[in-house]
Amino acid sequence: MAISVKSMAVSGVDAFMVEIEASTIRGQQQMISIIGLPDQAVKEAGERIQAAIGSCGYDIPKDKVIISLAPGDRKKRGSHFDLGMILALLYQTDQIAPNDLVNYAFIGELSLDGRIRPCNGVLSMVTEAQRYGVKAVVLPYENMQEAASVSGIQVFPVKSLSDAIRFLEGKLDLSVLYEQEDAKANGDVDSFNSDSYARELDFSDVKGQDELIEAIVLGAAGGHNILMIGEPGCGKTMIAQRIPTILPRMTEKESLEATKIHSIAGLLESGSGLLTQRPFRAPHHNVSLNAMIGGGSYAQPGEVSLAHNGVLFLDELAEFSRSTLDALRQPMEDKRVTISRVNGTHSYPANFMFVAAMNPCPCGYYPGKRCRCTDYEIIHYRGKISGPILERIDIQKSVAHVDYFDLNYKKHGRSSADLRKRVEKARRVQQKRFINEKDISCNAQMTTAMIQKYCKLDDECTQILKKASEKYGYSARVIHKLLRMARTSADLDEAENIRREDVIRVLGCRDLDVSSSQMYTIS
Repeated sequence: MAISVKSMAVSGVDAFMVEIEASTIRGQQQMISIIGLPDQAVKEAGERIQAAIGSCGYDIPKDKVIISLAPGDRKKRGSHFDLGMILALLYQTDQIAPNDLVNYAFIGELSLDGRIRPCNGVLSMVTEAQRYGVKAVVLPYENMQEAASVSGIQVFPVKSLSDAIRFLEGKLDLSVLYEQEDAKANGDVDSFNSDSYARELDFSDVKGQDELIEAIVLGAAGGHNILMIGEPGCGKTMIAQRIPTILPRMTEKESLEATKIHSIAGLLESGSGLLTQRPFRAPHHNVSLNAMIGGGSYAQPGEVSLAHNGVLFLDELAEFSRSTLDALRQPMEDKRVTISRVNGTHSYPANFMFVAAMNPCPCGYYPGKRCRCTDYEIIHYRGKISGPILERIDIQKSVAHVDYFDLNYKKHGRSSADLRKRVEKARRVQQKRFINEKDISCNAQMTTAMIQKYCKLDDECTQILKKASEKYGYSARVIHKLLRMARTSADLDEAENIRREDVIRVLGCRDLDVSSSQMYTIS
């Protein structure tokens, strides 16, 4: 009779249950055969299992061993099935006598000497195990903090195969060890909603950019996308790096979602728990399409998903390839990216705040005296960014030139803590407004129907917006974005309705439209 134990497999950002069955066939050549659509890492587990069995003092089976990973029609990848497979094999050959295997799931990679190595995607796997009704998970010690964030399921960390076997046979109490380590970790690490949100970066370092910072606060308050245009050295990158410090603190749900993605991508540090700070991703302009959107043989998450619930910053926007930028259109609109490969189709969340920076012209100094670019060259340079991408960027703000010697006499700017208070106050207004709306947490996510309901204008505001639209040729998408921003502007002041000053304020955030309208092309 085949012995069966539970484990988990990752598919996209989620996981699914895997039943590991082990059986022996007497009289055939000694070998370990693993079936169930395993990848190369799973197939190599046979060699690791034999070495670990010998190192821990157990007998390597002399018969043919078949290990099946069910369901057999779904691809399995990764080395985390090792622990479940070796336990099933040792139980099948009567070398161990565990008290109970039914209520456990097992995750962990074996080293040749029997130690258990950490794995990627543990948070997704433990979450699925809890949903499936598994009572406890045995997993690598280094993944303990990551797994402990899932409520409703016990987590037992082990450092070696011997520890796992002694625990299953009732000879080792892992729960005491886990409680001690958990208490120690909770005393050293702030929780996701802690008031301690220390960062080295702070907006108080930014001087001479008050108008731009107001636009940044507007964008952060409503989740609006931002493009900064300015000459080299004026502070675009410096400001972008500080945007996460004024965004609202992550909720537990947001933290779990972001941690899942980073765990699957293998970006969580060993021994770390949930992410407590919003992600900030800043890929170089030579990044490939697959690295940006996601891809590879098994459709790993890309930069747009790694920035989920955080900021995706593209510096030197015009230097990115046209195909890479155009691939952002669907994630920016749908807040999700779907990747299809031979091995399957995976969908990853991509709800990020898009922030970009670029020079105003090829030399970077337009409209200053140092600029020698023609209007045609400037238009051609800006034309590297397609119209559909520009339409998806709500705020397009020029960054003023700063003089170093003048800055020395200016006081420090407003701190990130003060700016965040304004942002969080506006977000609370929005959360109250959208309390009955599913998957809507800020104004930037409003649908067309919501815009008509919450963004009503009086006659004067309508006329101002209409004149601007006629002058700059705004599309319906741009007008909707302006209405969302006007709603955010009103929320910052806790105003019930959109006012004249809100419409004027958001129109003032479209500097690129004004700059481009003043140019002419050379035929």
